[in-house]
Amino acid sequence: MALKKSAKKAIRSSKRKFVLNLRRRRAVHDTVKAARKSAGADRAAQDAALTEAYQAIDKALKRGVIKKNTAARKKSRLVKFLKKGGK
Repeated sequence: MALKKSAKKAIRSSKRKFVLNLRRRRAVHDTVKAARKSAGADRAAQDAALTEAYQAIDKALKRGVIKKNTAARKKSRLVKFLKKGGK
């Protein structure tokens, strides 16, 4: 257990950051999953889902939740999946 005041504050802020990072990572997971499910739908639905997924990935990248190459890989694989028609 932390003894100093600054260490206690660091623990509190770490917990807050953990929750925010978890929420951001969950948003990426959910939007990517929704975009993959839209593979059989019409083009407009696919584009809307892809836009949402890109936004979630970019926000996670901006906040430092995921790294640059991870974000690029997720985007690339998602577009590749949708272009193949979900196969």
